[in-house]
This record gives sequence, structure tokens and C-alpha cells, in this order.
Amino acid sequence: MLLKLHLNMADREKSSEGLQLSQEWLEAADCRAELLQHLKDQVPQIFCLRKELSPQEEEELMQRRLLHPLECFLFGEDPQEGLEKLNQGSASSQLCGRVFKEGETVYSCRDCAIDPTCVLCMDCFQDSVHKSHRYKMHASSGGGFCDCGDVEAWKIGPCCSKHDPGAAAAMVTDEAVLEPELYERAEKLFRVLLRYVTDFLVWEENFELSAELQPRIKDNAYFCVLYNDEHHSYDHVIYTLQRSVNCDQAEAQTHTTLIDKEGRRAVKRGTLRSCQQAKDLIRSNSEHISLQPLRVEILPATVMAHQTFALRLGSWFQKIIGYSVGFRQAFCQVALEPNADRDRPCLISRLMLHDARMYKGARKIVHELIFGSMLMDSEFKRLFAIEFTKHYKQLQKDFISDDHERSISITALSVQIFTVPTLARQLIEECNVIKVIVDTVLELLREHLDESNRFFFLGYNSDKFSRIQVIFHDLRYILISKPSVWTEELRGQFLEGFKIFLGFLKCMQGMEEVKRQLGQHIAVEPEWEAGFTLQIQLRHILAMFQDWCSSDDEIMLQAFKECHTALIECNNQPFHREATDFYMCKHILRARPYKVSQEPVSIHLPISRLLAGLYVLMWKTGAIERLDNPERYDFVQLAEHPLRCVVLAAQVTAEMWRRNGLSLVSQVYYYQDVKCRDEMYDKDIIMLQIAASKMDPNHFLLLILLRFELFEYFNGNCVSKDQDELTQWNRLTEEMLFLLIAIFGERYIPGISQVTKEDVTMREVVHLLCIEPMAHSTLVKSLPENENHETGLEAVIAKVATFRKPGVSGHGLYEVKKERLMDFNPFFYHYSRSQRSKAEESQKKRRAQESNDKALRPPVPPAFSPSFSRIVHLLCCDVFIHILRRILQRAAEDRSTHWTEAMIQRALHLIGQALMEEKTQLESSSVEDVTFNFSLKARAVGSEQDKSLFLLLSKIKALPSLEAQKDLAKWLLQMFEIVKCLREKSSPTVSVSMDTTKPEESTQDKEKAERKRKAEAAKLHRQKIMAQMSAMQKNFIESNKMLYDNMPETGMQEEPVTSSESSAMEQRELCIAFGPLRGPTPAEREVLTCILCQEEQEVLPLAPAMVLTACVQRSTVLTQCRGRIPANKADGTGTYPLFMPPDLAVGTHTGSCGHVMHATCWQKYFEAVQNTTRNRLHAELIVDLENGEYLCPLCKSLCNTVVPLIPLEPLTFNYENAEIIGQHLTLPRWIQVLAARIKGLKSIMQDNDVQTDGGSGSSGTTGLFGDGQPDFRSILAYGVQESRKFSDGIAEMLVVCATTVHRVGLKTAPNELCPRVPLMAWNTCAFTIQAIENILQEEDKPLFGSLQNRQIAGLKAIVQFAASQRLKSSQGVIQKHFADMMGVLLPVLSRKNTPSVLDVDFFHLLVGLVLSMPSLYQEEGIDLQPSAVSSAFNNMYIFHLVTMAHILQVLLTATDFPAAGDGEETEEARSASELYTTVLQHTGRLVPDLSGGSVAQRVKAGIEPFLRCAALFFNCLTGVHPPEELFSASVTSPGQMEALCSYLALPFNIFQLFQDHRDAVSPMLQRWCGSPSITKALQGKIQTIRYPRRRNRLIELPEDYSALLNKASHFQCPKSTVDERKHPTLCLVCGAMLCSQSSCCLSQLDGEDVGACTAHAATCGAGVGMFLRIRECEIVLMASKTRGSTYPAPYLDDYGETDPHLGRGNPLHLCPERYRKLNQLWQQHCILEEIARSLEVVNVMFAFEWQLV
Repeated sequence: MLLKLHLNMADREKSSEGLQLSQEWLEAADCRAELLQHLKDQVPQIFCLRKELSPQEEEELMQRRLLHPLECFLFGEDPQEGLEKLNQGSASSQLCGRVFKEGETVYSCRDCAIDPTCVLCMDCFQDSVHKSHRYKMHASSGGGFCDCGDVEAWKIGPCCSKHDPGAAAAMVTDEAVLEPELYERAEKLFRVLLRYVTDFLVWEENFELSAELQPRIKDNAYFCVLYNDEHHSYDHVIYTLQRSVNCDQAEAQTHTTLIDKEGRRAVKRGTLRSCQQAKDLIRSNSEHISLQPLRVEILPATVMAHQTFALRLGSWFQKIIGYSVGFRQAFCQVALEPNADRDRPCLISRLMLHDARMYKGARKIVHELIFGSMLMDSEFKRLFAIEFTKHYKQLQKDFISDDHERSISITALSVQIFTVPTLARQLIEECNVIKVIVDTVLELLREHLDESNRFFFLGYNSDKFSRIQVIFHDLRYILISKPSVWTEELRGQFLEGFKIFLGFLKCMQGMEEVKRQLGQHIAVEPEWEAGFTLQIQLRHILAMFQDWCSSDDEIMLQAFKECHTALIECNNQPFHREATDFYMCKHILRARPYKVSQEPVSIHLPISRLLAGLYVLMWKTGAIERLDNPERYDFVQLAEHPLRCVVLAAQVTAEMWRRNGLSLVSQVYYYQDVKCRDEMYDKDIIMLQIAASKMDPNHFLLLILLRFELFEYFNGNCVSKDQDELTQWNRLTEEMLFLLIAIFGERYIPGISQVTKEDVTMREVVHLLCIEPMAHSTLVKSLPENENHETGLEAVIAKVATFRKPGVSGHGLYEVKKERLMDFNPFFYHYSRSQRSKAEESQKKRRAQESNDKALRPPVPPAFSPSFSRIVHLLCCDVFIHILRRILQRAAEDRSTHWTEAMIQRALHLIGQALMEEKTQLESSSVEDVTFNFSLKARAVGSEQDKSLFLLLSKIKALPSLEAQKDLAKWLLQMFEIVKCLREKSSPTVSVSMDTTKPEESTQDKEKAERKRKAEAAKLHRQKIMAQMSAMQKNFIESNKMLYDNMPETGMQEEPVTSSESSAMEQRELCIAFGPLRGPTPAEREVLTCILCQEEQEVLPLAPAMVLTACVQRSTVLTQCRGRIPANKADGTGTYPLFMPPDLAVGTHTGSCGHVMHATCWQKYFEAVQNTTRNRLHAELIVDLENGEYLCPLCKSLCNTVVPLIPLEPLTFNYENAEIIGQHLTLPRWIQVLAARIKGLKSIMQDNDVQTDGGSGSSGTTGLFGDGQPDFRSILAYGVQESRKFSDGIAEMLVVCATTVHRVGLKTAPNELCPRVPLMAWNTCAFTIQAIENILQEEDKPLFGSLQNRQIAGLKAIVQFAASQRLKSSQGVIQKHFADMMGVLLPVLSRKNTPSVLDVDFFHLLVGLVLSMPSLYQEEGIDLQPSAVSSAFNNMYIFHLVTMAHILQVLLTATDFPAAGDGEETEEARSASELYTTVLQHTGRLVPDLSGGSVAQRVKAGIEPFLRCAALFFNCLTGVHPPEELFSASVTSPGQMEALCSYLALPFNIFQLFQDHRDAVSPMLQRWCGSPSITKALQGKIQTIRYPRRRNRLIELPEDYSALLNKASHFQCPKSTVDERKHPTLCLVCGAMLCSQSSCCLSQLDGEDVGACTAHAATCGAGVGMFLRIRECEIVLMASKTRGSTYPAPYLDDYGETDPHLGRGNPLHLCPERYRKLNQLWQQHCILEEIARSLEVVNVMFAFEWQLV
């Protein structure tokens, strides 16, 4: 209470001081001087003192002494009261205005956004209508702000529910929000403070403080300030600081981090001289590393203090203007008011102009201030935009010379201004912003102009050039929304801007000419990337200018004239010879010669192409009718340069320009590529189509022949025997014919024919899908984008394709619909050479499958628009017929060097196009009106050897060398007949029928007969192969019987079917794993092939060792205490690994890929791998050689050991003997015998002081024949036999495997003599079985018969390895382990630290006891082990004891008993109830009102996983075949429990065990229940594990990915106050959100710095982790500090594709199948394997530091 009173008094005191000061300032004659006087006194006292204050103290002083008085002055009263009054009368802003940070996820609506730059923040998007629309999401580069509330940014839904003002739809600004006095005070205060902030933020090193701020006493305190740049790396700066200012590495790192973050840092304080020395040292040391020195300034301490406060004032301004619209207006007014000195700009302009010289922190404050003030108000936004445009050129120049990213440059604000449609038009009208932008680009690129005033980019600076490219974005923003209404002012200014733009294009027209290199290869590849980069930047701008022009006829006409004038003025690639006459087919062309192969030619013709685009648009809009004097346009001249360009591409394809190097090949590739073709290749084709529609067709073709340099060749004047020359002519002829196909057939351009943009897209998609089925993303990449990055694909895809959903891998594919295949054109002009070949092959294959001919017929094109209709006459003119006749004649004469199949195919395609055109015209008009007469001319006899085109075609059809074109030729001949009939207006006559149909029919009959014959032959061949396969299979089954004996189906087939019930019963009874009725072990010969030497060998105990590849790893897959990993005690005093805790915190899993090798082969392979891998780059990322890792030679799985293959022990089981022993050896007797044996062994070991020396066999058990209990050796009386013997190879491999398991499992140094080695072998056996049972349960599969072969082989090998482990260890150690473990079950053997029944995992205990029990039979000098009968009884009694203890464990921990069912109480229920009552009495608890049935049900559910694991274990140990029910039925099906009980020699009523062994068990039960730890657990003091244990799965993920992004956006790093969240990462195992790849969350692990994910994986997954990087939308798999890999996220878009790094930004949804696969990957311990495989595939050049993730 006193503290509260004290604080209130301090607040009142502070408030009264502030009010008094503010009153003084108000009453002062010169308010500004008083304010500055106060700042002069106070600021240096608070900031940059010799004694540094803590941030909290500094903040508190600043608030009390500086900001509070300023706020008192502003409000004229206590700020709190003033603010309350203000809030009463103001409404919240409609604009969101949230400024995005780098990496933050933003959303854009594809349906409603005016352009792609209109985005919403996460919160606004979640509350908006756009969430249900087609949206895109991507990571912000920082600097933009949320457009929620901006009505100009959205077609509908401009506001989210939070920012919706209700009735008002526009941005409301209320001028009278503030009282006049308050507004006046605000203006006055803002004027002084903003001027103060500006002066100090634009401060230069040589400036002097103004008189008002000069300190009274000049202090000789200075700071040496180091600034951030992008030339020097972190390490360079750290090194420089260590050398220059005597700081250690940690301090230098801190300085460097803050310099990078804030932009500057004071690295030294001292006198002017000492700071000058530091400055010189920093500059000189940094120059040694980089040619450019670091930027260092020396600032007086006073100036530094004022600059620091100026930054704080920037943040304070943001807070104040956020209070009220009035404050915001006052601030904008002050910031934009003209300076009294006309030559000096306003305050905001001063800040903008100095932006490039400001450091990062200052820029950030200024930009946020602009965002929060001027950009939030429409009028001030306009005024600011005018100021921005006024200084645009200077700002861009500063940005070009600056080295910082654009996201922290003032120029990045252009996107906020230029994309607003109304503002963009105002800026065009008032400032002619188009002219300003283009002029800026021209000025910046002026240095690259040659003497002809064309660009020449040799030796350009790529960094500077990439910055200049950004300016084109601004031009695109301005043009993004074309006007619906044109004013005279807008027309005039737009046309002026367009002229300036044409001036820029004139510098590109004809730039970078190339000339064919002859003789010698070009010495230096010319620069070409810059020109194409410009072209790519201009692609959308050119389209947008055309779009703007098309919206107004007057603009269109003026723009066309200006463009034509500009083209005429361009004087590139002129003719050097006079016009000449060229004759062919009685036609004369007068043209000027020009050879592309000999004279310069350029691929850059933007003006020619722009003119072509405008011409087509004039026809489309009808503006052409208003064009003055259209005859004056010489289209031959206009088409000249585009034609040269097409010829250049053809000659490059014909390999005539090989000596010009790759640069020209690359240019031609991009010229026709999807990135450029819209405004390059396509426009050239259009210009040629325009010329073809205006010229005489014969003259046009003659011009084509001339430019292709084929005129003489087709005129018959060219003869050559040079093979290269003939090849070139052939290739050029192919390309020329292809050009004619395109000019005639490519009509899918709005304006050239009556098609829509949708039709164009549909045709593109059909042709892409004719190549092969494609993913959505592949289609999008292959289609041209418009200015809004849209392809129009979604609108048409459903009409032309069907979607095939993906499986658990791969992606969804679209397949073209059959009815759309009629549109396929094998010579589609957008196909690349390889695409054309693939599409043709694919379609021929499809037609063959459908039993159609292979003729790929030309599709029926849409009709030309009237203005282009004359183009069709190209295909019926004399020159065209002459060209075709020449080509077909050469083929008919079979002069192979003079023709190619591709040439003939193109010629036939052209004939087909001509016949289709003629047929179409004849069908739609009368014969008299049709002037297209190709068929008549084709049938006419030519002068050359009297062969018509028709006859030549008939001759070609029969040529064997043109077999592939036979179907097409046949179809053409049919078309000739159809056209002939249409001309004669008759149906095909009998003769026609005889000529065409009959041969066709007979051919079809022949083909059918041939197909039938082939089908019969194939059937016979298949039958023969199947017979061979069947014989081989039988042979394989015989030689590999062991693989098939475990398969129920095969077993059933092989057994003789008898009707005898007794044999069926006998079979049933023999399916018992142990006990007197133990089933037989099948006699199996296991012959396996070594994958390395391919030699076969039988697996035998004394044969050379064969081994199975294996990978041992620590695992937390089954843990019940996620995140808590117990520390291993070096001295081995802990209970683990002797006892596995029931929470299974960390287990040791051994998995295998199932591949077998000889041990000797493996050793040689391993040595070879070690030798070769050491020399491989970054090999340590894939395999850890030090820890014995290698990749399986066959499947490349990661392995770190081998498991020796040990066959099952041959069994001779005497059932009579078993029956006799069974009568004497009851459980009590067995316990007595066992206890006596253990006691005797202990006493002898003590008497003889036997040490655990790690020896094996008898050496470790000397002195056992001592005086002991009288029945010390009675255990031997029940049957012994000689121990198994193994070959040296197997013995050696047993040690290798056991050592690896011990080393990995306990994270300890290898030590084969450690007493814990056998324990770890048993533990890995138990844990691996539990993991497999967990998988089977998870997938609801049968316990047997559903495992993969590799799992079966691995499991058997591990069990046999664990069973044999006792033979390689000291028997004394094994006996001690057995006695300690048995102490849990037999209180007589328990010791002080023996755990209670609640503290042990009983399956691990069972495995340990069963596998160590044989060690009790060891006698001195004789290696003994129990006989088969003894083992059967031992296993049965151990299992019964463990089962009873586990039942007790279930009962003690159970709280959730199921509801009791109705009906009579069974014997089982009574037994269960009795047991539960007894247990409750022993533990001193009240008996609850529970039915016995409920208890029985709960116990059976609790122990079933244990029984299933035991069944797997004993099956692998003994080889006894399990009951059929465990093979066929799933784990949840009824009858499973009975089958398990039957196999494990348990009564069906498991509680009967307690009844049968009541005498022996009752005292034990009491002792078990009486343990102190059980009492604590029942009182709730110790956490217990309930059974069945919880099945671990990966966490639940939301269906919609945006929910995860939302979660990530609200995540705050717990260790960082800075609001930067670059890589929020989700652990899929436990659901923890981590701050990945961030210095704030680095921690120490084993003495090394590691990232948050690595540290988390160490505790959550024992080093193995699976994380989802949310902003990157990818999975990270981690296996250790140095190894990891990425994996596709389980989120797919609507097209069945993943989206790493949200590159496409489509909405994503969870794919359950893929997430299930990830879950399996984790549960099956395959993460290490997956990482190794992915790293093996990827050639790692630069190692990624996974430990920092």
C-alpha cells in the first residue's frame, strides 16, 4: 500500500513538473528557443554519458524529463486526461496500415485485388471475405503495409470486420477533430521537433551545432562511430574491430551484430585524437580485406546524444499521431509545408533526399513515420506523392550508388503511391510521372550508349544494372490500372510520356548487332544478358502501353503514328546495295539484297514489335478506319527487320553460326522462350502476317526465299556437292516451311481472327498437355503471365483437361481430354525442338493404342479476320506450288542428300493446311466465289518432267524411306478426292471409292490380320515365359523353404489335408511357444546369397559368419515422458540399463534393411568405404566414419553395425520326459531350486572372491564346485546339454554388434568388457520388438504375416544375437544380472536398490531373464546349458511370473475402468474381482463398487501389448509356429487374446494363474504390494504409467495451412525482445514452437553452440527430430548436430503439389496420407536412413550448418 502511495506521489510530482515547464514554454515570447534550450540542457545529460545507464533507467529519465513535458505542452493539461477527452470524440481508423516486417506472411486475393501489390496482414485476412476466395500467400520482404480499408485496392471487401466502418465506405477525414487551440499547439510543437529530428538525422560529420544547441561548456568527449555496409562480411568487421579498438572477440561480435541490426554503433569513446586514431586504424585494416574501407565517423558526444533522442522522437511521433486524425493532419501539414527559403525543400523532402546517407535505424524510423502519417490520409498522400515524384530522379540516383537493400530504401515507397489508380492518373496529369521515370532510366543508362545512340552493355556493372531494373517496376505500377475515362490533359501527358518511352526503345532498336563469324571461332563471347534482362523487364510494360492505347481510339491512332515515325527514324542495319529484280515462276520481285549470313543483324527490335501489336489492336478496336492515308505505310519495309530476325533464328538452328559461340544460341533460345516470346518472336510472326496480308503472295514468298538465302536453290541455279552446304540448305528449307506453317496457321491472336484470350490460353494448355501429363505448376511456368502474374489457366483448365490426384508422393497431374486432341498441331509455333519431338511421339503412340492411323493431321484453324484474309492465298500461289513441287520431286527421285524427312513432313503439313482451307471455303461458299484453288494447281502438270504435285504425292506414299509419313500421305490423297468432289458438287464416285476406299479397306484387313497374328505369337510367348517362371519359382521355394514356412498360405498348401479331428487338435496344441506342450521348431535350411560376392552359403553355427546390415540408434518413439531424458551415470549405479523404466524414456532400436553379406566381405567393403569416403567432399554429412557408419552396398540405407546370422538351435523335445518333469517341477519347486542355485552361486563367488574379469566360459566361474546347499545342483537334474559352439567369425561379429549397441545406446566409449554390454544387447532386442508391435498396432495389421521381409529377418537376427550374447560374456556377470533382475519377482532375492513392480518395464525384464537364465547351468570345466525340456519349463515359469507381476502393475495404476456390461458374472470376472480385492487389501485401500467383468476387461486391455511383444519374441527365439488367428486377423479383431494365451501357454482366463499358483504367489503378491514406492505412487506422490501405454503419434496438424501461419505470426521468441520472427519452427513430435536459425536462441550442447531445433531434438528425440519450418513450408529431418535434410511438407495445394518456401503461394491443405507416411517414417525409425539417402543423392558443394538450425 505504501509503495503504491509512493508511486502515485512520484507520478503527481512528475506531472506537476511537466505542466509547469509546458506552461513556461507556452508563455514564452520565443517558444522554439525555450524548447531547444530545454533539449540542450537535458538531452546530453540523459544520453551518451560517460557512465552508461541501463536501458530502463535511460527510458525512465527520457520519459520524465523530456517526453512528459512535451506531452503536457501538447495537451495543455495532464496528458492522461487530455488523451481520455480525445478518445471520447474519435473513432478508430478504417485503414489498418500495419507495416510488414521481413519474412511476415501476407495475403493477396486473386479475385478482388486491383493488382498483386494489394495485400492484407494475417489478422485482417482471417477476418475478411477474401479467405473464401482464390488467394495467394507469400513472405514479405519488409517495408510494405496492409491495404485493409483502402477502397481503391479491392474490387469488393475492402475492409475486414475489425476495420469496417459500417455505413461509410470511403476514407473519412474529419478536419475538426481537434479543438483549434490543441491543433495550434500541436502544429507549433511538431514544427520545432520535426525540424530538430530532421537536422540531426541528416547530420554530416563536418556540421557544427546551431547556436541554440551549443553547450555552455565545450566537452572534449567524442565517439568513433562505425556504420554498416554490404561490402564487408561479419567476420571482416569482427577482425577489423579486434585489430583496431582493442576489444575481445565477444565484444567485437556484439558490436558487429548491433551494427548490422541498427546500421551503426559507437565502438569507442574518448578524446578527438584517440577517436581519430581508431578511425584511421579501422579504415586501414578494413581496406586490407576489401578494396573499400568501412565508413567511420567521429561525432561529438553532444551530437550523438541529440541523434539518439531524435530517433526516440521518431517513435514518439508515431505514438502521438496514432492518437488522433487531427494530430496526424497537423504532422503532415508541418512535414509538407514549403520552406521559407525557397531553395530548400520541405522537411519530409530533406529526409527523403538524405535517405541513402542515413543509417539503417534512422531510415526505418523515417519510413514508419511516413507510413503512419502521410500514407494514411488521401490528400496528404497525394501531396507526398507529388514531392516524391519531384525528387524521383535524385532519389533513384542515390539508391543506385547506395549499397543497402531496396527494402530499406525510400524508393521502396513507390509501390505505395504509384499503384493507387486515382493517384497514378493525377501524377501523370500533374507531373507526367511516365516521363520522369523513363528519363531517369535513360539518364542512368546513358553511359551505355554507343556512337549510334544505341545501347551497348559490354563491361557493365551487374549490381548497378540490377538496381536500375527496379525502376521499371515503378513504370509498371503506374500503368497497372488503365483509365476508363480519358481527359484531354491525361491524353496529352500520356502521349508525351509515350514519346519519351519510344525514345528509350529507339536506343534498344537494333542494339548489340551480331555478324556471322567465318573461319575462326569468336575469341570472346559478347555480352547479351543485359539486353535480354531489359527485354524481360519491358515485357509487361509494352503490353500495358498497348492496353492503355487500345482503350481510346484517338490515343491509339496517335501512338501508332508516333511508333511508325520512330521506326522510320531508326537507321539500323541499312541496305548497302541497290534494288534488283528477282525472277521465279513468271513473277518478278524488285528488292534490295541483304544476306543475314554476311551482314550485321540484331535480335532486339522493340519498336517494330510494338508497331505490330498496335496494328492488330487497331483492327480489333476498329480504329484502323480512322487512320489517315493507310497506303503510305510500306509494310515490306516494316517487315524487313522482323524477317531478318526470324531468319537469324533459323540459321542458328541450322548451325550456320556455330563459330559465334553460345551467346547467340542463348539469345535465340530466349527469343522464343515463354519469358520473352510475347513481345519478341510472336510479334515478329504477327508483323510477317501483316506483310503477307498486304503484299502479293508470290512476292511475299519470293522475299522469304531471298532472306532465307534459298532463292537460287529453289530456282535451280544452285548445285553443290559440299555435304555441309547441302545440310544447311535442308535445315533452312525446314525452317522456312515451318515459318510458312506459322504464318498461315497461327491465327490464335485476338484481332487476327475472332478469338478470345481464353481461346488462346486453352490452345496453349492443350499443346502443353499433348507433350505429357503435367503438374499445375509446370503448366503455369510454361504459360506467359500477364502484368498481374496471372496466366488465365484456372479459367480454362477444366474445359481441356482432367485432373489425376497424387498418391503419397509425387504430385497431381492434368491430362488432356480426348475431345481436345483434334486441336493438336504437331508444328505448334511455341514448341521447342525437343517438345515438338516428344509431343509428336506421344500423339502417334496414343493413336496407335486407339488403333488409328499415325497421321497427325493439321487442325482446322479459326477463320482470319477480313483484314488478314488475304494470307490464305499464300498457299495457292505459283511460287508456293513451285516450292512444294521441288521438295517432293527431290524426295520422289530419292536423292537422299537433297531432302530430309522433317522437310517432307512440313511440306505434307502445308498441303494438308491448304486442302483444309479449300474444303472449308467450298463448304461455306459457292464454287464460283471460292478463289482459293490449291487443289487445281496441285493437279496441274508442271513444266518439270510433267509431274504434278498430286502425282508426286502418290509416288512418295510408296517410298520405303518415308514409311513414317505414309499415313499422312494417304490422308492427303483422300482430301484431294473430297475437295475434287466438292468442286464438282458430287459425292465420291465408284471409281473414287475403288481408288481410295478399297485399297484402304484391304490395307485395314491386312493390318487386322497382321495384328491378330502378332497377338497370337505374343500369347504363346507369354505362356512359355510363365511356364519357365513357374518352374523357377518352385525351384526357389524348394531352396528357400525357410522364407515360405512362416507364410500361412504356403503352409496350408503344403500340409496334407486330412479329415481327422485329432490331427487338427494336435496341430492346434503344438502351436505353443514353451512349456511341456511346446511346439516343434521347424527344421530349416537357410541358404543365402552375399550381396557383395554373389556366392551362396548355408547359415550354420560353425560356418564362416554371414551378417545382416543394421543401424543402431537411440529412440524416444515409445517414451511416456517426452522431453525428459535420464542422464547415464558413468559408474553404472543407476537402475538402467539393468531395469528399463516403465516410461521407456530412451530405448535402443536396431533396424535392418535385410541385406546379407559374408562377414569377411563386409570387413573389406567397410575398409574400402572408409578409405574412399575420407577423400569425398563433405562426406561427414552422410556417414560418420568415426562411429563406424557406412551405406548398405545395395540399397544405400545408413548402417553402423552388422548383426551375425545365427540359425535356430535344432530341437529334440522329449514329450514323455516333459510330462514326468512337469509333475515334479511345479512353480513353488522351481522357485526353490532357482533360489538355491542363485544362493549357492553367490556364496561360492564370495568364498572364492571371483571378480568379474570379463572372461568367457569356465574362466569366469571357477570354484562353482564348492560346498553349497544340498540342492545347489538340483537344477541340473531336470536336463542339461552342451552349450552351442560358434565359428570364430560369428564370435567376432557378436562382439562387433554388441559393442556398437552398448556404445550407441549408452553414448559411451566402446568397451567390450563392460558388464553392461549383455544388458544393452537384451534391451535393444526388447525395445525393437516393442517398436515393431507399436507399428503393427498403429496400422491395425496382424501380429504375424504382415511384417516386411527386412523386418522379419532383422528381428530374428537380433533375437538370436541377444540370446547368444551370454556366451561371449563372463558367466558370473550374467548370473549376477539374472539374480538382480529376478529380485523384482522373487522378494527372497531382492536387494536394497531393487525397484518395485511399478518401476520396471516387464517386457524388457522378461527378455533379460529368459536370455540370461541358461547361464545358471554353467559348471566348471564344462559348458552346459539347459536341455530343450528344461528351457521350456524355465521360459514358462519366468513368463508366468512376469505376467502376474505385470497384471498387478496394470491393476495398481488403473483408474479408468470400463462400464460393467449386463449379464451373468463369468468365472473370469469372479477371479478378477477376487484378485482386485486382495490387491486393494494389501495396499490398504477401500474396495470400490466395481464388477469383476470391468476389472477383467481393463486388465486384458492393459496386458495385451505385453503379450503381443512376448509372442513375437518367443516366435523368433524358438521358431514355434503361432496359431493361425495371429496371422490372418488384425490386432483389434476378436479372438486375438485367446490365440495369444494359447501360444504363450496361458489359461484363457489369465486370472487363473493366481488361482493355480496361489501358495507360491500369495506371499509374493503381499510383498510386491508392500513396497514403499507403491505406497507413494498410490498417494499420488510419484507419477505412474498407465497401461496400455499411450501410443505416440506425430502431433495433430490443422487442415488449413494458414492456421499454422497465423500461429507463427503470433509466436514471440521467449529469449528476444526484438519483434523479428524469421524462422518459427514447429516440432512435429511434441508440438513445441521454436525460434530456429536465430542467434537469440543459441545454446550450448556438449560444449558447442547449437540452434534451438538441435537443442530441442536432443531432449525430445534423443538427437532425432522432425520439424516443420512454417514460413518455408518444408519439413526438416535432423539426426545429429551435423546431419539433417529437408523433406516435402504434408501440405498440398488444390493441384496436388507441395509449395516449398511458399513460392507459388496457393492455399494449402493437409494431405492425411502424406502425414501418415511421415508418421510411419518416424515410428519405423527411418529418419536417419531418409537423411542419408537424400544427402547421397544431392551433391553437397557447401556444407550446411545443421547444428545452428
